[in-house]
Amino acid sequence: MLSSLNTVRLLLALVLCVSAGMAGAQSFRVQCPSTTSLHGGPAYTADNGQTVTYVSNGGGIKCQQISGGDGYATMGDGTPTYLFGFGPLSGLADLANGQPGTQVPAVFNQNNLTAGGVVSSDIYIGAPVDQTSASVSAYGFNGAVGLVPDQLANTFDANGNPIRNCLGGNASDAACLTGHVDPRLIMDVGVMNANQPAPMMAIDEDDEFFLTLTNVGMVMRPDLFEQHTVHFHGYPNASAFYDGVPDASIAINIGGSFTYYYLAPDAGTYFWHCHISPPEHLQMGMVGQLYVRPRQNRVAPGASLYTALQNQQNDLRTKCGTDILCSSPVPPSNAVARAATGMYAYNDGDGSTHYDVEYPIQIHGFDPNFHFVGMTFNPEAFTDMKDKYFLLNGRSYPDTVAKGTMTTQSVDGTLHASQPVPTIINIPFNGRALLRISDLDVTEYQTLASVGVPMTVVGLNARLLRDLAGNNTAYQTNSITLAGGESIDVILDAAGLAVGQKFFLYTPNLDHLSNDAENFGGLMTEVNICNAVDPITKADPNAAPGTPCAAAQ
Repeated sequence: MLSSLNTVRLLLALVLCVSAGMAGAQSFRVQCPSTTSLHGGPAYTADNGQTVTYVSNGGGIKCQQISGGDGYATMGDGTPTYLFGFGPLSGLADLANGQPGTQVPAVFNQNNLTAGGVVSSDIYIGAPVDQTSASVSAYGFNGAVGLVPDQLANTFDANGNPIRNCLGGNASDAACLTGHVDPRLIMDVGVMNANQPAPMMAIDEDDEFFLTLTNVGMVMRPDLFEQHTVHFHGYPNASAFYDGVPDASIAINIGGSFTYYYLAPDAGTYFWHCHISPPEHLQMGMVGQLYVRPRQNRVAPGASLYTALQNQQNDLRTKCGTDILCSSPVPPSNAVARAATGMYAYNDGDGSTHYDVEYPIQIHGFDPNFHFVGMTFNPEAFTDMKDKYFLLNGRSYPDTVAKGTMTTQSVDGTLHASQPVPTIINIPFNGRALLRISDLDVTEYQTLASVGVPMTVVGLNARLLRDLAGNNTAYQTNSITLAGGESIDVILDAAGLAVGQKFFLYTPNLDHLSNDAENFGGLMTEVNICNAVDPITKADPNAAPGTPCAAAQ
């Protein structure tokens, strides 16, 4: 017997297939080109008649696929809480391990069928949590869910013999993967798979980013025909068409997909959210993290940063002052990339934003009454909205320091990866940690304080702190306060601190240190000083199992 939720999945997939056959096309598609005119493409003629040739400025093509739907998350007191949210439909392995799900085309464009034409065992209902045998740590699929060979890509010679045969699971020819998807796979993975926060995205300056949103509907609220969009909050170069504000662009209906396109010229910490009925959809959880890495990371240690960054100005497609707005000026001609290791938050030219390990941290709050009403077909009291769960990356303390992916059992009886990103902060001895903090709480100002570990604010709202003369205006503090819709870049410096010391990053607003009626929770996490920290796993590879600096067991 199929469960009621699986029956809904099957019916929705059948409807999509039938409608696709009637219309001669599909509602669900993905898009991730391997080349464009900006990256790897041929020369072309611009509007002014000038021939533009490809000049490599170091960027690339990045892609991601997400679903818009609903699901559940577990609060710090153990309460399963209903939410509207975005779930992962690509990069599942990376997201399951707390990493961004953004992929290059060679990884994104993976066939979901085996050579025998059956669904790969790497795709699981409730992904990225395997419901059969493999553990989350063993999960390895980062491609686009649902991508299968397109029979319309078949080609034949003059005698009718196949030149390219895309039938079955044979995708040895990459031309068979045209963005055509199997909607059944999309529904199997995407339904009831909302994450909190939404799937993380990370790109590099000069990248072209193709983001596909597929609206799978909300099976817990069949009375709602909710559209969804993606809005990159504060992003300087999103055209109106791709900005996600439905008044000026478009919204995605249930059963449809749309691919957004962004060019990334400015480093910094941003965030993204649905722009349909924002007070409701943001409160219900449709918010996610986004950050852009600077060009300075690609410059060899000691090399001229000015020369490297000037490459952007040599290409009309990325030159500041034409179609691209660049708020951060090119550093002085004597600026060099300072450090031999680590990364930078911005193109600083002096190494002041250097860090060894980074932690994206999203502040959010849930009103349990609003979420309960949102699940039970009752009118929502917007004016009475009051958060009682206060979240860092979708978790309240002590769950903020729980390692690995948190799961929540859904109404179909399966575990779904509800909150994949822990917030435990490990800093290497004498090292520096970058905290990319964003606040998308819709009802409260939020404050975070660091006692014992010096805190330096280097960026605000995705802008490097510099005055008009280029002077460094970064400042030291022991707390930062953000309103909803703001972001801040903070560096914690462990210089002079001993290995094994533990500190806390927490809110001094005592009423926010609770999980609804349960005391001692909310906005708090732990900061550990470790011998070394791997920038990917965020753990000391040599730490003893069970210790604070060790990886998840």
